[in-house]
Amino acid sequence: MNSPIPRRTVTLSLLAGAAALGTSGAALAAPAPTQDGPGRRHRPERPTIVLIHGAFADASSWNAVVERLQRQGHHVLAPALPLRGLAGDAAYIRSVLDSVAGPIVLVGHSYGGAVISVAAADAPRVKALVYIAAFVPDIGESALELTGKYPGSTLAQAVSTQYYPLPDGGQGEELVIKKELFREQFAAGVPTRTAQVMAVGQRPIALAALQEKSTAAAWKQIPSWYLVATEDRNIPPAAEQWMAERARAHTVGVRAPHAVAVSDPGPVTELILRATRSVR
Repeated sequence: MNSPIPRRTVTLSLLAGAAALGTSGAALAAPAPTQDGPGRRHRPERPTIVLIHGAFADASSWNAVVERLQRQGHHVLAPALPLRGLAGDAAYIRSVLDSVAGPIVLVGHSYGGAVISVAAADAPRVKALVYIAAFVPDIGESALELTGKYPGSTLAQAVSTQYYPLPDGGQGEELVIKKELFREQFAAGVPTRTAQVMAVGQRPIALAALQEKSTAAAWKQIPSWYLVATEDRNIPPAAEQWMAERARAHTVGVRAPHAVAVSDPGPVTELILRATRSVR
């Protein structure tokens, strides 16, 4: 049976996503050995875990999670996300997925959730989707639209606009969290020095990426897991819970900020492992 989620994590719901697996809660147990010829037994191939960061972060935001997964013998990838447009970002991540042999557990944080929802569409090797305080858009929905679905986000007051050159000679708008507000907005509870380093290395996101509407919703076909960060100031926790329920995801809640993989890597890792154990 699964080990319990750490004490500070409160299970909000374990929804009917298990039914999408065609099984009961036993789907979360470790895969059983299978027979391979006379007298031979082997375990199914372990999936590769692919971690996709979101806006205002980079792949290093997964470091503590990566370390925990690697200690348990898992193969992990954490590619850098361009953060320039949903379709282009998803196409890039799809190219990463296409380079992986064997089954995949695909994990997205924040805007990365919108990216994996598109990138995993018609990707047969993606066996599970894990959303960590992330957007789960349906076709025709944007990240900004979902942010505004419920009150509670203070992101608009915490960001400033910068400009970058476009290939056609024009200028694009990108958003960055003001350094003096970064910890309060994005990483409350993270040690001050750590948050200061994160603020310096944050990756701006193009405004157009947050406005771009999703063209696919892979969560409708692929079993999903969701972690709600109940102290999130970027995406309202009520919106996170609503998206998790709509996706019929196995859902847990953690009292944590938006940067939950940094503040609480243990519960994040455990949820990813639960999804990984479901892969047959």
